[in-house]
Amino acid sequence: MDELFIIAIRGIGIGAVYSLVAVSFNVVYQSSGILNFAQGHMLILGGVFGSMFLPPDAGMLTWLALLVAAGFSIALLMAVQGYITLLPLKSSVEQHSWLITTLAVSVIISALILITKGPFALVVRDPFPPFRAFGIETPAAYAIAPILAVAACLGLRWFHRHTLTGLAMSAISQDLAAARAAGIRVRRLQILSFAISGLIVGSAGFGVGAILAISPSSPINYVLNGFVAAVIGGIGSNAGALVGGPMVGVLSMWAAYNVGGEYQNAVSLALLVVILMARPQGLFGRVSARRV
Repeated sequence: MDELFIIAIRGIGIGAVYSLVAVSFNVVYQSSGILNFAQGHMLILGGVFGSMFLPPDAGMLTWLALLVAAGFSIALLMAVQGYITLLPLKSSVEQHSWLITTLAVSVIISALILITKGPFALVVRDPFPPFRAFGIETPAAYAIAPILAVAACLGLRWFHRHTLTGLAMSAISQDLAAARAAGIRVRRLQILSFAISGLIVGSAGFGVGAILAISPSSPINYVLNGFVAAVIGGIGSNAGALVGGPMVGVLSMWAAYNVGGEYQNAVSLALLVVILMARPQGLFGRVSARRV
């Protein structure tokens, strides 16, 4: 029985990381219709930032300052990526060039990490002491991850409801053509959405780097599971991402414990198939009418 509770605690923790990736997917998708497949690589860049700059004796204020610095650094990088991705799209995403652009960014980031840091996993020091769960010491990052996920969702909810910029971004997600006709600067807000998603995954990568696998080959796992969490919850629904991430995390942790780590992604994809067969729009997704 203790093993089940430990699987649940660690699964919810790593699932919250998937939720953060899913939320960052949603932010970009709602404003532009683009699925940025470089999100997992930006998450790992946040972890690389932590391995390079986080001192072993960092206090709370130092950790918070570096967390903000990592988030804004990745936000700036993703704003540049967003500008390059959106540049050839003109007024729509029907050309699908964004698929090539986002995948190319992923390959470039993995190559840079491999060249500069080598093929081995990097270590991020956890400045906070572990907590005990059922007699086993558990890294504090497993508790920090859900806090960051909830904070990201609440922050986005407030931003979209109580600021003019957030309301304008919500208008874009409802009807892109109408928002453009109303004089909203669509392209500028779309680039801002890339920056916001970078802020989310960059700070997440730094904040929970101690439990991430930080290597040139690891981002694909976070991209895959974050995407699965987003689709299970319903693309565009941050509440769904908060539910979908822990579902994927707990099931993956159970698979690693009982079957083997090499089957984690297969189990996640099986969960995706089951959910979509029962509810194609995801758990919290809304059915959209098609105009003909």
